Amino acid sequence: MNRLIQTIRNIWHIEDLRSRIIATLGFVMIYRFGSFVVLPGVDPAQLDALKNQTADGVLGLLDMFSGGAFSNASVFALGIMPYISASIVVQLLAIAVPAFQRMQREGESGRRKINQITRYLTLGILLFQGPSYLVNLKAQLPETAFALQGIWFTISSTIILASGTMFTMWLGERITDKGVGNGVSLIIMIGIIARLPFAIVAEFGSRVNETGGGGLVMLLIELVVWVFVISGAILLVQGTRKIPVQYAKRMVGNKQYGGVRQYIPLKVNAAGVMPIIFAQAIMFIPITLVGFAHSESMNSFVQVFADYTGFWHNFVVVILIVAFTYFYTAITVNPTQMAEDMKRNNGFIPGVKPGKKTSEYLDHIMSRITLPGAIFLAMIAILPAFARMANVNSHFAQFFGGTSLLILVGVVLDTLQQIESHLLMRHYDGLMKSGRIKGRTGNTSAY
Repeated sequence: MNRLIQTIRNIWHIEDLRSRIIATLGFVMIYRFGSFVVLPGVDPAQLDALKNQTADGVLGLLDMFSGGAFSNASVFALGIMPYISASIVVQLLAIAVPAFQRMQREGESGRRKINQITRYLTLGILLFQGPSYLVNLKAQLPETAFALQGIWFTISSTIILASGTMFTMWLGERITDKGVGNGVSLIIMIGIIARLPFAIVAEFGSRVNETGGGGLVMLLIELVVWVFVISGAILLVQGTRKIPVQYAKRMVGNKQYGGVRQYIPLKVNAAGVMPIIFAQAIMFIPITLVGFAHSESMNSFVQVFADYTGFWHNFVVVILIVAFTYFYTAITVNPTQMAEDMKRNNGFIPGVKPGKKTSEYLDHIMSRITLPGAIFLAMIAILPAFARMANVNSHFAQFFGGTSLLILVGVVLDTLQQIESHLLMRHYDGLMKSGRIKGRTGNTSAY
């Protein structure tokens, strides 16, 4: 406790870090306030049907990512997810389209062009998702819940929803520039963690009111299992396989370089949380399309895939996660480039020839460590379904795994790593008594 108090004092004594933390809290408060501002013309007293629809299933996950703004029919109802979807599309285009590849190689100017394209694509997605959300809203609420009707309500509300998401993006950028951590990641994490106290209270209430007794014992067992799941998620985020690299001696003028051994940390989960986001983005597509369809067969098809405790939903999610883990690892980890960099710096892996053999060796190692990482990632992704089958409250079950838990763990670790860097840079003790905090990635992006 004394160490914690001293660390807080050290943080407060660093003026730049103190101002960044205060700025982050201020921007987060603005976002949380906006998530309770209901769309103009919608009666907030009649939103019970919408909240019941988002209490479970895939829409419950979408509501969690928006911090409850989806079920509140808020101006921030669409949250930051359209921007993430646009970012995913642009990343895929950067692999397949030569023009995007050239922009990536242009440095800062290319990055600005890609960011501008991402924003335009986000706006296009919003113009599609906004009317879809309003169609679903009208289907769930009675006509008396709407003070406005007709096409003008749809147009005005779509503009407001799009503006809400664009404003959320702006808040995320301000947090990144003036605060601590990655703004977009923090906004998603705040939306997730805002539901945690309510979920724990709801689970506690359901266990206390159980007939036959033993509810509190089950609650204790759930909390112990939850701690183990969080520990497993931390291991998945931080797990690496270290490859030794020997650098040969070389003389530059009168100075000697090389002659040392270093290690390349290859991450077990190099794809991070992206495979789960990819998989769930695909699972959202049928739900979005069904808003424009009035077919009974289409509705039954969507109900099967929207039930996150069902076999087919989880089976498809596991397949997608494993496939996307290999795919995203292949496009983010380039063994050929790593081998060329080592050869250029007179480095080699002991027992492996430089060049092509080194590239093949690294590719073989990545393939071996990616499979268990992908399987473990898929297991964490479907754990909420097993928790729900064990009669865990649907709100609390969502914190037993999936994207929510991995984003929560990854963003917290990355943010703490930034704070620790500020402390160590000014010769204060870090946040941990032994060792440094390892973030999810080399930067603070969680998606």
